[in-house]
This record gives sequence, C-alpha cells and structure tokens, in this order.
Amino acid sequence: MPILTDISILYTCPLDGTQDHVSPIEDAAIAWSDGIITWVGPKEEMPAELSEGLAHSANGNVVIPGLIDCHTHLCFGGWRADEFEMRIKGQSYLEIARAGGGIRKTMRQTREATDEVLIEHGLGSLAGMASLGVTTVECKSGYGLSLEAELRQLRIYKQLLSLQPLELVSTFLGGHIVPPEYENDRDGYINLLCNELIPAVAEEGLAEFCDVFVEESAFVQVEAERILKTGQAFGLRSKLHVDQLSDGDGAALAARMDAMSADHLEYTTSAGMEAMAQAEVVGVCLPLATLYLGQQPMNARAFVQSGVCVAVATDFNPGSAPSYDLPLAMMLSCTLNQLTPAEALKGATIHAAKAIGREHLIGSIEVGKQADLALLNVLDVNDWMYHFRPNACTGTYIRGVSQN
Repeated sequence: MPILTDISILYTCPLDGTQDHVSPIEDAAIAWSDGIITWVGPKEEMPAELSEGLAHSANGNVVIPGLIDCHTHLCFGGWRADEFEMRIKGQSYLEIARAGGGIRKTMRQTREATDEVLIEHGLGSLAGMASLGVTTVECKSGYGLSLEAELRQLRIYKQLLSLQPLELVSTFLGGHIVPPEYENDRDGYINLLCNELIPAVAEEGLAEFCDVFVEESAFVQVEAERILKTGQAFGLRSKLHVDQLSDGDGAALAARMDAMSADHLEYTTSAGMEAMAQAEVVGVCLPLATLYLGQQPMNARAFVQSGVCVAVATDFNPGSAPSYDLPLAMMLSCTLNQLTPAEALKGATIHAAKAIGREHLIGSIEVGKQADLALLNVLDVNDWMYHFRPNACTGTYIRGVSQN
C-alpha cells in the first residue's frame, strides 16, 4: 500500500458547508490502495502496518487536493488577439460580437480546424494545466453550433480523455449563441438543439451537463429554460452562464432550474444570491474573464456571506480568458473578488468538485476519495497566493499514480 510522507502541511479541504475551513494537518501522511485513500492524518498517528508500504516523499512540500478547473472551453480553433487590442482601444465585448467577432469568430475557426489540429491544441493545453497541479478539467462544447460540429467537439473530448491522464468532464453548450445561419430563425436553432442535438449527445453519452449563455448577445430566459428542461429530460444536469455583462436575473433562473452551478455572476443581486443559496447552486467565480474584459468583479464575499459555495475556475477560452492558469485565477479571486487564500483553495478543490457533481470522488483528501494530489513548494496557502510565482507545483498524483 503506497504512502506519502514528509508533508509539511496537508490541506484536506472537506465539504463541510464552509468556504474557509481547509483543515490543515502538519507533518502529515497519506496512504492509498488502488488509487483510493485509505488513511490520512498526522504521521505520528499512522498505523504501524502502513509504514511497510511503498514510501513516497513529498520532500517537505505542502500537499493539497488535485486542482479542479470546473469551467473551461478547452476545444477551439484559432485565437483572438486582435480583440484584445480592440478592447484596449475602447470597444466593448458586445460591440465586437455584433461586428462578427467574439464567439462567432471562434465558431468559424473551430469549424475550419481539422480534428488533428484540435486534438493537438487540446493535448498541449491539458499538459500545461497538469504542470500547474490540475487533475480534473470540465470542458464545454459551444464553438461548433451545428449538429455535426457540436458532436465533433464532444467526441474530441472523449478522445482526449483516452490520450492523457487528466480526468475530463464534458458539458454540452450548444446554447452558447445563435449561429449566423439561424440569425433570422432563432426558434429553428432552438428546435435543432432540443429535437436533434441534445438527444444525439445523450444517446452517445458525450456529456453530463447542458449549459446555456443567458445574455443580450446570446439567449433569453424563456429560451434557456426550454433548452435546459430538454437536457434534463435526457439526463443532462443544468449549468448556466449568467449575469456576466448585465443583471439578467440569471441567478434566480439557475435556482429554479436546480442547476449544478451558475457561472460569472458579476451583476447578480442579493436576491439572486439568496435564491442560489436556498437551491444549493454553486457560484463559479471567473476572475480571468473579469480582468480581460474590464468588467466589475463578481462580489464573491457577498456570495459567501449569503451561504453560497463559491468555486474558482479559469473560463479558459480564446477571447475573454485566454489562459488556463488556475493558480493565477485563484490569486485574482483573492485580489479582485475578496476571497481569502483558504477560500480560494477550497474554491478550486472541493467546491469545484461540487460544481461538476464529483464531490463524492475528488476535491478533498479524505478516506474513500481518489488519491488526486498536488505538491507545492510554498510555506502555506497564504504564502502561495501572496507570493505569486509562475508555478509552485512540484508534482502531482492522479488516482495514486505519480505524474512526474
């Protein structure tokens, strides 16, 4: 039975209804069997029989649960560096979108890219994420926006899962925007999503969640409800992009739809926060998008005070968040969104796991959970977030197997 010792501080990060209780254990040890944790605690309390197991050393590093990026748009063709300059010069996200940029541009580039190009791009991004301590990644479709192109994105995620060690959790985001060929037939596109795409996704088992972007440039609430209810009828749990650019009462919609998560939430009202807390919807903080778009930050402190579990993710995509650096997003969630370092850690571990329905498997270092671990060359979690460096991760374990 393998054991990991020489751990300066172990942050267990249990799901206990709090945002900041990361439950540190000093001079800790972990044991696992067949990739599942069987014992965790102070090394001096480790049962004698475990000391005979295959020993791994953390070399005095801090150990945390493997990081979970619970909101990415992993598979896409091309980039949008020109829009970065356009925003600096004063054009807004919506102005760029109305001119044919934004999601529409990436849709065109993704449709034109070959499978080989998309797979190579995805593998490169996942390798970069893994080097930062990430062990699980949620990945959305939404850049195909046609029957074949959406299915292709999701099938590529299935291929990527078999080509590298990180766990991938797929989300169907056909409700990203209305593609240009349906610009004058919104109902026709929604019929395509509900009558053809969602059934096909479910039949092939290509996704676990159905997501919709509710915003002026995307979908209104009544359209989102129809899409999400259809997804639920086919076994796809709901997620939502809401309240990013304006107050669209999206948080209340997420609560009504019993969504796993509502993401962005920059303009959510206190009433929306209370509705999410009552419905136990995870609020996903995406500070990289806030930073790149120059939007007001999500008031994560108010969400925490309202009783909402807050997760932290990158929103990795080619336009509004062109970085997969989850530790950077965590640091920004402290400086922009007013989470403490411990709260940010919990946001990128157990609360992120809850946002993708995996809290019973991953996200914390507890008996019965997968041995997904990240080793950090830091003094403690405060030091990690405060003294930000390109990469403090020195190693990872996925299901008990060292990736170094």
